[in-house]
Amino acid sequence: MRRLWRHLATDRGDVRRAFPPEQLARIEHAIAEGELHHVGQVCFAVEAGLPLSRVWLGASPRERALEVFGLLRVWDTERNDGVLVYLLLADRDVEIVADRGIHAQVGAAAWEAICRTMEDAFRAGRFADGVVEGIAAITGLLARHSPRSGAQRNELSDRPIIL
Repeated sequence: MRRLWRHLATDRGDVRRAFPPEQLARIEHAIAEGELHHVGQVCFAVEAGLPLSRVWLGASPRERALEVFGLLRVWDTERNDGVLVYLLLADRDVEIVADRGIHAQVGAAAWEAICRTMEDAFRAGRFADGVVEGIAAITGLLARHSPRSGAQRNELSDRPIIL
């Protein structure tokens, strides 16, 4: 019941308070700067809460992140190197979904460690800091496993997405 209440009570206003425009710009800048060092494509999406029917049926943040990965077409990059950072604000849960090309090189444990670090920052109320720190860690992994060599087109927008 607590989870149901959190999703009912969390709305777009909470997202705007956690991520005011200047912090969204900071996140966008972190993504753009990071992509100068690797060929991966990083996307950040935040959602206030799930519809109550989905919460009632026990939908997990991971299930929703996989759905958003498809909806935002993060999977549709030339090198199969898209990475979605999905935050479900009502649960203070972050999920990283990486396309098969980069996931095979990095592995689930590395993504999970980044998620836990970000969630620690969220629990402390440091939302934008947590996202920027997570993007920096993702940048380090992508730069190591998929370094940039020459010009590359930006296949996914760097702008954070509020669902």
